Amino acid sequence: MSKKIRQAARGEPCFVRLPGCQSGGENETSVLAHLPNNSMGLKANDLNASIACFSCHMALDGQRSHNFDKEWMELMFRRGQQRTIDRFIELGVIKI
Repeated sequence: MSKKIRQAARGEPCFVRLPGCQSGGENETSVLAHLPNNSMGLKANDLNASIACFSCHMALDGQRSHNFDKEWMELMFRRGQQRTIDRFIELGVIKI
């Protein structure tokens, strides 16, 4: 199911929506983003992820400078995660 979930993220709008989000209707850079989990080489599973544009993904990974509070960023990510799961259910990628 993971490959199917990651592929379904392509072309979707950014659901993280941090200030400076560069999605703006251009969804070519959207990918399935995982929060860093501080484990060397291990990613969270694909249900613990959100569809994010390149700009938001870089901010989440600490590769784009910002002044966002860590807890606030996680809240924005979790809201995006909820929207992502709802979208995947709508697309039939996740069945409940």
